[in-house]
Amino acid sequence: MEISAAIITFNEENHLARCLQSIRDIIDEIIVVDSGSRDRTLEIAGKFEAKVCRRAFTNYADQKNYAALQAKNEWILSLDADECLSEPLRKRLLDLKETHPLAEAYAFPRKAFYLGRWICHSGWYPDYKVRLYRKSKADWKGEFVHESVRVNGRISRLDADLLHYTCDSLSEHLQRLDHYTTLSARAMHQEGRKPSLRRWLLSPVSAFLKAYFWKAGFLDGRQGLIIAVLAGYYNFLKHAKLWEMVKLTGP
Repeated sequence: MEISAAIITFNEENHLARCLQSIRDIIDEIIVVDSGSRDRTLEIAGKFEAKVCRRAFTNYADQKNYAALQAKNEWILSLDADECLSEPLRKRLLDLKETHPLAEAYAFPRKAFYLGRWICHSGWYPDYKVRLYRKSKADWKGEFVHESVRVNGRISRLDADLLHYTCDSLSEHLQRLDHYTTLSARAMHQEGRKPSLRRWLLSPVSAFLKAYFWKAGFLDGRQGLIIAVLAGYYNFLKHAKLWEMVKLTGP
């Protein structure tokens, strides 16, 4: 079993080396699809002998499917630049390479490092993500946001953590929220959804309560409180942006 790693990048000099270091001795090929980085991203990719392709950004699913198509191997390990393999996951993948896989795809639990702490609750963990798949049996779907792998066949789990070094600061988190709420509102608008004052008011409260109490965010300390508050803010903002889009452009 030979595996190609597929990674999409844009200005990822702060994360990419850690990602590539975690896979370099267990992966048979590294594909990096870059959408115009202006930092040291491509230099770092070159140091790890990655095959670099330049492509204007379309959407996340499209970029990741393109990256998979550039790979010579059937099995694809798809990673974001701010993700890396834990040592237990590296060992599980090495063991898997020596066997005949019985599934068409494998999902890993993803653990996030946020504001100086590993998050073990808050609805962020375990956050199982399909990251290893046969490209003839799976592809990425999701035009705007929340892209995911659609698999034609069996999905198994490898219970070893994929590590996610998410936002380095609150400012970065807020910038990401602004970006992703725009994408989410655009997706709802394209689906023909209309603004609802009830959802606008209640979904932020529901998101906070779910993250902080039902998903035990209070066990994640102050970081858990921040995550819950911003989960509510995310829901408020995406419905506000949907209202703005409908108001300006019509349904």
